[in-house]
Amino acid sequence: MWELYLILSSLLLILSFLPKIPSSYWVFRVPDFGKIQITYLLLLTLCIGFFCTQKPYLWYIQVGLLLLIVYHGITLIKYTPLFKVNKHQKNEKSSENCHFISANVYQFNTEYSRFIQLIEENKPEIFLTMESNGDWEKAMRVLEKDYPFQHKVTLENTYGMHLYSKIEIEKATTHYFVADDIPSIEAHMKTKDGYQFVFFGVHPPPPSPTEEETSKERDGDILSVAKRVHDGIDKPVIVVGDFNNVAWSKSSILFRKTSHLIDPRIGRAFISTFHAKYRFLRFPIDLMFHSEDIFIKDLKTLENFGSDHLPVYCEFFIDHYNDEQEDKVETANKEEKAEAAEMIQEGKEEDGERDAVVTED
Repeated sequence: MWELYLILSSLLLILSFLPKIPSSYWVFRVPDFGKIQITYLLLLTLCIGFFCTQKPYLWYIQVGLLLLIVYHGITLIKYTPLFKVNKHQKNEKSSENCHFISANVYQFNTEYSRFIQLIEENKPEIFLTMESNGDWEKAMRVLEKDYPFQHKVTLENTYGMHLYSKIEIEKATTHYFVADDIPSIEAHMKTKDGYQFVFFGVHPPPPSPTEEETSKERDGDILSVAKRVHDGIDKPVIVVGDFNNVAWSKSSILFRKTSHLIDPRIGRAFISTFHAKYRFLRFPIDLMFHSEDIFIKDLKTLENFGSDHLPVYCEFFIDHYNDEQEDKVETANKEEKAEAAEMIQEGKEEDGERDAVVTED
């Protein structure tokens, strides 16, 4: 047991501090995803330590483990109901409630009927799919009668994206910020009660040993969206999708500060989505951010429909006259703006070398 205790303690120490190393290679970025699991394992290892009596340096290690738990806990507690934030009520000047579903469908998932049933049961005004290819587009045609406004980016490289809406899409644009095969959708919408907002769908590539060696394209893509939001949009904004990132990572925080958007997970929950089949190995990588005049009523995951991601469901309303969320907006300083600009450029220069058509292994 003592040997196991030492191995776990050493491994968890390394995993805790790898993300602090300023490198974009996946081995330094991936441990950020597992901060929740690392914290649970630290607690387990701390408990094991109480059974290793009369061992040299035991209590020094125990204190170190406790400090690591506090270190991770300071970050993670913000994404739980224990971190109190103000709840906002609708008034006569607010818009009607709107609902959307964001889902990475997994390109090779053929359980189309389960996803269609999910949409029909929850009846969102908007839904966004990622990894949706030609087969998925064909399967979703049965929903088009209920969702007359659409913007489709059909790709076979696992980065296809489809947006369907009951709300009028006044204008929609497909951006390729860092690579010509990684799209983002920008849709300008107008509700029946006259409220306008912009809906962004994003899906940058992940840093991993099987996909991209570095996080450069991912970070460059999401920070390009942040720059577009801050510099070019003067309407309420929602940015949602499979970020292949966690909310507490350096690049996510830089995204939030650069865009001046709010993370609705703070004070609410982790909303973990991937991997849908393995609860302990589930990370919150399908993210959402919004501007200060958008208020979140509900944010949660829905049931699995055969994908490796759980879908995200959100209910929100717009209120231009409520300034209670202004204090939630954080802004980037001069150094952070320069860092964001550098990461955008690095993302554009990175060569992802992806296949145009991807087949299941």
